[in-house]
Amino acid sequence: MNLIKPKKLEKGDTISIIAPSGGVESDENLLRATAYLKSLGYNVKWGKNVLKTNKYLAGTDNERLEDLHNAFKDKGINAIIALRGGYGAIRLINKIDYNLIKQNPKIFAGYSDITGLSAMLLKHSGLITYSAPMINGDFGIKSKDKFTIDNFFKTVATTEKQEIKAQTILKEGKASGITFGGNLATLVSLCGLNFIPNQKFIFFAEDLNEPVYKLDKMFTQLLNIEEFRKNISGIVFGEFLDIDNDEWLNSLQKEIVQELKVPAISGLKITHAREKLTIPIGIESAISNDCFIF
Repeated sequence: MNLIKPKKLEKGDTISIIAPSGGVESDENLLRATAYLKSLGYNVKWGKNVLKTNKYLAGTDNERLEDLHNAFKDKGINAIIALRGGYGAIRLINKIDYNLIKQNPKIFAGYSDITGLSAMLLKHSGLITYSAPMINGDFGIKSKDKFTIDNFFKTVATTEKQEIKAQTILKEGKASGITFGGNLATLVSLCGLNFIPNQKFIFFAEDLNEPVYKLDKMFTQLLNIEEFRKNISGIVFGEFLDIDNDEWLNSLQKEIVQELKVPAISGLKITHAREKLTIPIGIESAISNDCFIF
């Protein structure tokens, strides 16, 4: 897999805001995020359909796809940040012009439902993307989380290496590979498609509002994919919020690690919560005992 790392974000660059998944009822947070990003020295350009709504989606599939393609085609745009997650990205993945994106690499950031796009862009365009804060729930809220914002710009605007300490070591050891993962439920919705990297990877995952038996089912679906088992070299468990039984979750994580026999850590701020890390998807990384390094 030939991987493409986009250029780092610089002051004066232009950030495009598009909505590949769900829409918003109000433009309040979009306006606030736009003003905030401009105050930091960036230009901001909205996708022409960013405020469209179509039931639970941000416009029709064609409208959302048009904004995605246009943001990558536009030579004046340096980075793309998703408005929000929700649902809808999976409806676009078989319509995306992956060669267009390969020829026009740039920063692409989002999490939750955006995980599906990141996985497919990595696999089919070779583009390294970012599991990162979004416009509506992070950059556009009144009380922004300083750690979240600072870590985002540290990750997309500098070349500084990061070493993130885990709360718990589930299996000691060292592992290396590209980063791959994100929201568990969204990744599992890709099962049946060609989305698993064909090289060694460190898998990271998070989710929310899922009972432990569903998390078990989703992890099992991935473990039943031969290429996933063959290429996974380590696991980083993020946060699984609002679950029904913490003890069962801890037991499930231990079972997964015991079965795969790879180094594993947990308790990192890879999450739907306000305070979150930005994680590049597709970059060379390592686990070294209690540290996740990229």
